[in-house]
Order: sequence, then structure tokens, then C-alpha cells
Amino acid sequence: MFRFVHAADLHLDSPLKGLEAYPGAPVDCIRGATRRALENLVDLARRERVDFVLLAGDIYDGDWPDHNTGLFFVGQMLRLREAGIPVVAISGNHDAANKITKALRLPDNVFMLSHQAPETAGCPKLRDLGVAVHGMSYAQAKEKRNLVLDYPRPLPGMFNIGLLHTGLTGREGHEPYAPCSLDDLRARGYDYWALGHIHAREIVCHEPWVIFSGNTQGRHVRETGAKGCYVVTVNDGGEVQADFHPLDVLRWEVCRADVGGIDDEDDFIAGVGAAIQSLVETHGGMTLAMRVEIVGKTDLHEALHGREEYWKSQVRAAALEVAGEAVWIEQVKLATAPPSDTTSDLEGPLEELVLVLQDLKSSDQAYSDLVPDLSKLRKKLKREQLDTQGELQWDDPQWWREVLAEVEPMLLAQLRQEA
Repeated sequence: MFRFVHAADLHLDSPLKGLEAYPGAPVDCIRGATRRALENLVDLARRERVDFVLLAGDIYDGDWPDHNTGLFFVGQMLRLREAGIPVVAISGNHDAANKITKALRLPDNVFMLSHQAPETAGCPKLRDLGVAVHGMSYAQAKEKRNLVLDYPRPLPGMFNIGLLHTGLTGREGHEPYAPCSLDDLRARGYDYWALGHIHAREIVCHEPWVIFSGNTQGRHVRETGAKGCYVVTVNDGGEVQADFHPLDVLRWEVCRADVGGIDDEDDFIAGVGAAIQSLVETHGGMTLAMRVEIVGKTDLHEALHGREEYWKSQVRAAALEVAGEAVWIEQVKLATAPPSDTTSDLEGPLEELVLVLQDLKSSDQAYSDLVPDLSKLRKKLKREQLDTQGELQWDDPQWWREVLAEVEPMLLAQLRQEA
């Protein structure tokens, strides 16, 4: 029997740009989150007395501004060496050979697989365990080849593991680097595939085992839920058990508070506070970075959008009251609706505005006509503004529809007041 850790996408010292600008943000926790997640990984490996660790790419988030990022990684690998734990790793698109200009000598327990051709890790302890780990690092960030096709044949009598950083077919939201299909993986004849690149953990297949471990620390609101690694146990009969272990120190979540039917302001705040408290309790005291989305048809709709900043502040105050420092409210989104249509009585410019917004929400052509203007707007934004707005999905019509659905009631409420 042997055990190993499968992790990926550490993105060490990923800047998490813009987060520190939000009022009340846990700055120290944010700045050190990816490092502390790696420390937790090493603590777990030592505590569980695993036989080896696999890192499936994107250890780093890009080239280092100085050597401190590399020194931290070396220090953690030395902690594993003290425990007699070897590490087999590959690079991915963020830390490909052509992106990293600085380098440090790695401890002798770390086996970084070549970016020139697929190879089998030459680790004596793995051979003694009857394990063969095959893999290849990225030579360049935009790896478009199907690397799997050239991976070594499985070694007879060994438990064969493939280490790969890939945009496996069917996974959206990530660039399709090192593209391959599940059939490609099966055709290699390996027993386990340790995958990286996709940040949402997923057990893709059991025969053979194909797993994305996900990233070790969520970095923005699109990476919600627990983040960590898998501890994999293989018994003497070759049977596999994979158990997820969280490693993150700051967890992203979206709290969807439905205030439908509520027409009293105190009840509104109480309802939102209860939704926040419930979500906090499900995570057992973990510090949460939370986006609150308030939905539902309510008579308070126009009052909420007419004094949006006031009510957002009230929601933040409610969060402090029910959860204290256990939650940081990243953003409050008011997405309520009136109990019935309130636009039928509009005339003149307001009526024209509603018609334009409705057209944009329902017509792909209307969106396409707007793209040139959006492109001009984007070029006018400063680089710092673009960096801090990582969730702007400029090329996604559905995302713009959601934005319009949120903006429309706020805009109409404001214009009604001014009229």
C-alpha cells in the first residue's frame, strides 16, 4: 500500500489584484493566502505520512519579480525532504519554461519533469514502491499540442500515473492548453491521471482514475467553495481511494438572499443577515470572502435601488453583526424586481431607454452592434483598472445581459426620482 498527495495550480504569490482596495478587506490574509495554502499542503503531507507528492503545474503565477517566491517554494520542499517525501512536478501555462527567467536550485527530493519531451520520473523511492510517474512540463505558455500522444507506455507490473496540465475536452472557462480527450487518456493504459489547469476540482472518471484536484486557494469570486488537494490511497490490490482535503485560508462564496414578498425594511435586513449567517455556519468558522446577491420580487424594489449605497452599507453592517470577522463582504448586488411591471406607464426618453435595454437583453445582433463601442471604452481604461476588474467578461453576451438586468432597475429608479 502507498499514499500520495495530488495537488495543482498553487499560483504562488498570485497578486489577487484589487481585492485590498475593498473596505474592510482582510489584507494580511489576502496577501499571504497562496503561501499559507502551500504550507497547509506540506503540513498535510507530513501529518498523513504520504509516500510522495504530485504537483500538476502552475506552481507559480508567472515570472518572479524577485527570488522570494522561489525561495519560499524551496523552503517548503525542504520541509518535505526532512520527512522523506519526494515531489514530482511539472510546469503549466503560467510557469512555462519560456515565462520563468529566474531559477533556483531545487532540493534533491524534487523531480521537475522535462519540458523538452515526456519522461518518467527517475525517483528511487517511487521505483521501490512499484510506481511510475510519467509527465511533461510546458515549454511555452500557449501549449497547443496534445502532449498525451507522446507520453511513455505504461511500465509492466507498476502502478502508472500520468501527470498532466490540460484543458481536457468539455471543460469551459479555461484556455484549451495541451488539449486532449478522455479517450486519449484511457488509451495510454495508466492507472491514475493527476491533472491540473482546471481550477474546479472534479473526479472525471474512475476507470482509470482521472482527477482534477483544482487550485489550492481561490483567488476571486468565480472560484467559490473549498479549495485544496486529494490524498490518494492505493492498496496492495491496486484499488484506489481519493479523499479531498481543503487547504485554503480564505474561501470565496456567493450568498443568494431571496427577499421575495418582504415589504418591511427591518424584515429585509433580518432576512439578508440570516442568509449570510447560514452560509458562514456551513463553513465552520473559515474566513469567507462573500458576494451577496439580493433577489426576489418585493415592494421595496424602488426604495432599494433609489438609495443603493445606503442599503449596501446596511447589508455590510448586518454581516458584521451576525458573523463579525468571519466574513468579508466583497460586493453587494441588488438584483430585486418589482412585484409587477412598473415600466408600462413610462413615456418619452424613459420609454425609449427601456426599449433599448430590452433589445440589448434579448437580441444578439443588438449586442454585436454595440461591440465596437465597448472596445473603444475598454481601450480608454487604464491598465490598473483592467487588472482590478478581472471578472469583466467583455466578450460574453450573456454576462452583459446579466449586467443590464442589474443596472436597469437602479437606473430607472434614479431617473424616476430626478423626473
